[in-house]
Formats: sequence, C-alpha cells, structure tokens
Amino acid sequence: MSNTILRAKADALIAATNAFDADAAVTLFTPDAIIDDPSTGHRFDGHAGIRDYIDRYFAGYRTVTRFLSIESLGEARARVRVDFTGDFGHEIGLLDISISADGLITRIDADLE
Repeated sequence: MSNTILRAKADALIAATNAFDADAAVTLFTPDAIIDDPSTGHRFDGHAGIRDYIDRYFAGYRTVTRFLSIESLGEARARVRVDFTGDFGHEIGLLDISISADGLITRIDADLE
C-alpha cells in the first residue's frame, strides 16, 4: 500500500473530524477497529467506540486538526503528525494508522508529542 493511499485515508479522517462528522469518520474504519489514545485514558473499540471518540474529543472540544507530516512504518502503516487546536488549547499529536487490504483503518495508536 502506497503512502499516497495512507495519506488519502489520513486526509479523509482529518476532514471528517474537522467537520465533527462521526458518521463519515466511522465509514473509514473496519467494524472491529480500535483507537487507543492514552492521552484520554481510554481505548475505543468498534464503530460505537469510534463514534464516542469523535463526539467526545473532537466535537466536544471543537478540535481542529491540521496535517503536518507522514512517515511510512511499513506496508500498511504510517505515522501521521498533526496539529490539534480546540477548547483545550494546542497540542501536537502522532497517529500511528494501520490500514486493511481493502483500505479501511483497523487501528490508530494516538499519542501527544
């Protein structure tokens, strides 16, 4: 899988979260996908968990995400560095994104720099 595909998936996720559109975000993930985000103290499982994550931490804090860079971590993985701003202030984040063969996100390991 090319960095172009991984970048397109990251861009689609950023667009959905910036629009606070949990429905659009969920369509980017496999049904059993996981978002593990230690900065929130939680792991979010499946579409219901991902919807909760978007609603709580993006819509709830009016988070706006800006793409900074992407680094390949293997065939179907990339580390995306992003800039977050919102009601909480400002943070730089890292999203390690894994993609299935059919182009859906299977896992995101999120962290703050």
